[in-house]
Amino acid sequence: MPCPGPAGVDDPSDVVIIGSGPAGCTAALYAARANLKVLVLAGYESGGQLMITSDVENYPGFETAITGPELMGRMRKQAERFGARFLDEDATAVDFTVRPFTVTSDSGTYRAHCAILATGSAAKWLGLPSETRLRGHGVSACATCDGFFFKDKRVVVVGGGDSAMEEATFLTKYATEVTIVHRRDSFRASKIMQARALNHPKIKVVWDTEVTEILGEGHVDGVRLKNLKTGAERVLACDGYFSAIGHTPNTALFRGQVRLDEAGYIVVEGPHETCTSVEGVFAAGDVFDHRYKQAVTAAGSGCKAAIDAEKWLESQRAVMATAKAN
Repeated sequence: MPCPGPAGVDDPSDVVIIGSGPAGCTAALYAARANLKVLVLAGYESGGQLMITSDVENYPGFETAITGPELMGRMRKQAERFGARFLDEDATAVDFTVRPFTVTSDSGTYRAHCAILATGSAAKWLGLPSETRLRGHGVSACATCDGFFFKDKRVVVVGGGDSAMEEATFLTKYATEVTIVHRRDSFRASKIMQARALNHPKIKVVWDTEVTEILGEGHVDGVRLKNLKTGAERVLACDGYFSAIGHTPNTALFRGQVRLDEAGYIVVEGPHETCTSVEGVFAAGDVFDHRYKQAVTAAGSGCKAAIDAEKWLESQRAVMATAKAN
């Protein structure tokens, strides 16, 4: 159901959830089923990264592929069924220094007794128009998610850090040939990760080279390469392209409000694994997850965050009741 409007000072939500990917929607579901008053600031581009994913085959419960947008639509409807309210606007400011907490969007300021931060992270891309045009059609940033689709195919991986080595090595389970394209003449990855990739018979490396264009109509069929030392260009035939140059957590909104690590991810600490540096503020999904970045792990942490939020609210009510009785 649509959100009826800004919550007033005397009418705060129990929980405000910022983000509407698998973590945010699952948190909304669990919080709403716990009979909490839930507001979700879903964002103008709601649904998270699955909204640009064509077929999802590794989410439990679907024996045949489901599209990312359909999966997120179902998650949202399930949460709404139990009373969670979604507002399709970006949060533009937060204040976790006073209670109730406040979250501001274009339509006003909303108040809540606790908050769940589930804004996720975004894969870094080279910024090529062809990356965008072919995304979901042979262009990916997640080997674990999409590697299966490239069985007996040739793929290109762009990057030189641990993520690139890990992605390339994982893809050898499916692809007949994996080519790592790197701008420099050496990798930044750890020695053990480098050795694992460089010694694999299916992995080749193209040094001192950048991808200038991804080729194909409807699906990737090659990449255009440019040698940065000689300027020579050539086309490398392939069936898939994986960007492995890292992720950026969507945490700019929370800087100065909760503790972030050097990479910008939310630091979870305290008695439970979803607790942030601010009591009553919880994190879920890729916004703090450096490692897994899967829809199912994000959903799992959304469940945990909602349970932790519910328990925290119960403890606060118990403290208030005791204080009132005394």
